[in-house]
Amino acid sequence: MSLTDSVNQLLDAERDHGGYVYAMALVAAFNGLLFGFDTGVISGALLYIEDSFGLSTFLEQVVTSSVLVGAILGAATGGRLADRFGRRRLTLAGAVVFFVGSLGMALSPSLPMLIGWRIVVGVAVGVASVIGPLYISETAPPDIRGSLGFLQQLMITLGILLAYVVNYLFAPSFLEVIGWRWMLGFGAVPAVALGVGMYFLPESPRWLLEHDRTEEARDVLTRIREHGAVEEEIEEIREVSETEAKGGLSDLFEPWVRPALTVGIGLAVLQQVSGINTILYYAPTILSNIGLGDIASLFGTVGIGVVNVVMTAVALLLVDRVGRRPLLLVGVSGMTVMLGLLGLGFYLPGLSGVIGYMTLASMILYVAFFAISLGPVFWLMISEIYPLRIRGTAEGTASVFNWAANLLVALTFLSLINRFGEALGFWTLGVFSLVALVFIYFRVPETMGRSLEEIEADLRDSAIVGPDSGTSEAPDSSE
Repeated sequence: MSLTDSVNQLLDAERDHGGYVYAMALVAAFNGLLFGFDTGVISGALLYIEDSFGLSTFLEQVVTSSVLVGAILGAATGGRLADRFGRRRLTLAGAVVFFVGSLGMALSPSLPMLIGWRIVVGVAVGVASVIGPLYISETAPPDIRGSLGFLQQLMITLGILLAYVVNYLFAPSFLEVIGWRWMLGFGAVPAVALGVGMYFLPESPRWLLEHDRTEEARDVLTRIREHGAVEEEIEEIREVSETEAKGGLSDLFEPWVRPALTVGIGLAVLQQVSGINTILYYAPTILSNIGLGDIASLFGTVGIGVVNVVMTAVALLLVDRVGRRPLLLVGVSGMTVMLGLLGLGFYLPGLSGVIGYMTLASMILYVAFFAISLGPVFWLMISEIYPLRIRGTAEGTASVFNWAANLLVALTFLSLINRFGEALGFWTLGVFSLVALVFIYFRVPETMGRSLEEIEADLRDSAIVGPDSGTSEAPDSSE
């Protein structure tokens, strides 16, 4: 199966479904751009915030991780707010908060103010991590839902790359100590793009049907589905909705939902503790340890960002052809090996010459393997596996665990490597990556080519989520 086949599948799907569904997914995926930009921008800004405020290792971790405190709050409330007020309105509110927060960070006169504004931005980032995948999954046709769902992660990687480029361009070599302010303030630009784009898009048809706005839902579906499939989908959604009361947090623990909850939370935690954000947050610091200067380190992170984007694009082309599980298994296997080699590079004496290049190559390949697996597939899976009535709440719960694990790693990694060395730090992450591989093999289902309602029906029928669950052969969209 070639990349050409995957590209042709997407082109065929565009002819079948029309371009509007792609426009909706692309704009919603700008939530990921905000998420990615904030993840990437702090890595470069931190080098110069330290000069302005004189940061200890602990304070570096606090500045980096403060956004995660807000993200946990945003993710915890985002799902329920999305179920109550709608996906569209919450996206608009999140864009406004991110815009204001970015300007607040740029103008912060003191370290406490900077940390406070990063918490505010974190709320918007947490909401974005929930609402983007949710909106895309509820508007995308089943045959291309995986590819469109990957747009969220692709935009996250583009946001990270954009941040790395902004960091390099605004480095204080020509802006002196104010460069970091321009880096952080630039986040207002993608926030405006998201707000303007979403203003012109409709609400999710599934949310509209859940709130008895059938005609509006029909109008939306008419624009994004093949003729004749609209009424069938309305009935499918209505049947699921009418047989279930609106769910709350306690419904997450019903026996038939619990396996899906385990998959979502398991992937959420393992995505973070396998170490990706140690690379994304601290890449310039790690590259400096290898022997590169500040500007060279920032330039090196741009290369890492490019690899992240390219491999996520490759995953986008493959996800609806080879499935979710194969990408996860191959990618996480590669991540585990690269973390072992990365630790070895720091363990061996000297980081110059061949060992230095091996360390840099291991870092780049680790990001590449992550970009085709845990990066995009996690966000796609949590938008697919949960029942409609609790989907917003369940996605929010998974996102909370994801951000909490992210916070734990961000608050401890620099202290860990300062005390025990980089080698032990990366080998510890490698052990967690191996645990993720075992978890995926035994617990994560295949969802390729199946509607959200079919996935829910299978979950109800079997109450089992594992490698053999939901593996009915996906229809070949090329036929």
